[in-house]
Amino acid sequence: MELTVWELHDRREKFIAAMAAEKPDWETALIVGKVNLYYFTGTIQDALLIIRKDGSFSYYIKRSFERALEESPLSGIRQMHSYRQAAESEDRPFGNTYIEGDILTYTVLERLKKSFNMRVSGTLDSIVMNVRSVKSAYELYYMQQAGDKHRILMEEAIPGLLREGMSEQAFVGEVANQVFKLGYHGYTRFSRFQSEMMIGQFAFGTNSLVPTNFDGPGGSRGYGAAMPVAGSPHKLLKKGDLVFVDIGFGINGYNSDKTQVYSFGAKPSPAASAAHQTCIDVQMRTAERLRPGEVPSKIYTDIMDRLDDKQKINFLGYKNRQVRFLGHGIGLNVDETPVIAQGFDRPLAENMVIALEPKKGVEGEGMVGVEDTYIVTPDGGRCITGGPREIIVV
Repeated sequence: MELTVWELHDRREKFIAAMAAEKPDWETALIVGKVNLYYFTGTIQDALLIIRKDGSFSYYIKRSFERALEESPLSGIRQMHSYRQAAESEDRPFGNTYIEGDILTYTVLERLKKSFNMRVSGTLDSIVMNVRSVKSAYELYYMQQAGDKHRILMEEAIPGLLREGMSEQAFVGEVANQVFKLGYHGYTRFSRFQSEMMIGQFAFGTNSLVPTNFDGPGGSRGYGAAMPVAGSPHKLLKKGDLVFVDIGFGINGYNSDKTQVYSFGAKPSPAASAAHQTCIDVQMRTAERLRPGEVPSKIYTDIMDRLDDKQKINFLGYKNRQVRFLGHGIGLNVDETPVIAQGFDRPLAENMVIALEPKKGVEGEGMVGVEDTYIVTPDGGRCITGGPREIIVV
């Protein structure tokens, strides 16, 4: 499926309408972030996109101009050697200007201020994310492809990779080989500041309970202090271990998210099985609520209120490291809006895509639980990653 100029025009018009509704004083928006540039132009370059309130736009490319012309269906793309050169091509001042506050560094902002007649009035990050949260047919096409391959990876490919005595690090390498064979696009992008990950979280046994700086229920020992989420070269797989795999899969820029837990060489303990079943039940009840008009904060409160005291122990994490969300939007970034959590009161809309990830720590054993990716529909969430499964015994 090809990205058309009409799709890009529609995205820009929706953004302009959203800005007018929420920031009526706006006159100009500046986009420099790679993911937002791709969303609005169809190409990722060292570039500057200027969107005006009247619907006009300018797209200046520093590197690579040739590739931008090849990839983007937009016309009127211009080359620049500096922001000053771009400013000389603009025929009017920027006025009230909105920027990407989560992305734009102080240094780059100062360069822009020196070159353009602009007055920074605020940030546009949440508005762009809200526009991006509702996926088009083009976007859903690639997300469903990612989901299909994701299910094959987790349910069919990974079980055959586990061998007694292998290290987590070796396991990560073998999984990476499989994801690329299945067509993975090569990079997992996050919108949260300084979040980074190669493919996902991998852990044997209690390593999945080790705290990390990553805002998710699962844990990881990783390689060490410098790389706390990559696989450990020291943790070796033994019989009876739980294997925790929480990874994204992406095709053509768009991602799905899925978690599967395996038990190596033995059936999981009754405690692990019971905790895992709790997570499956929560995911299914939450998925049923993924309908247009439902409010994420209310879904979260209703689901959490139904859990008893025992079920709440180590739910959504381990000990004092429990997260406060049941799911998150996903698309060009793995972490997008909406979030199924308190404070998110904007109603769901059809064709939003949400990854639901209820998980639960089991003392002395590891993290269990599920994660799958769902499209919001009038009939409830439609899963594109195969749906939750019991712990797979390998």
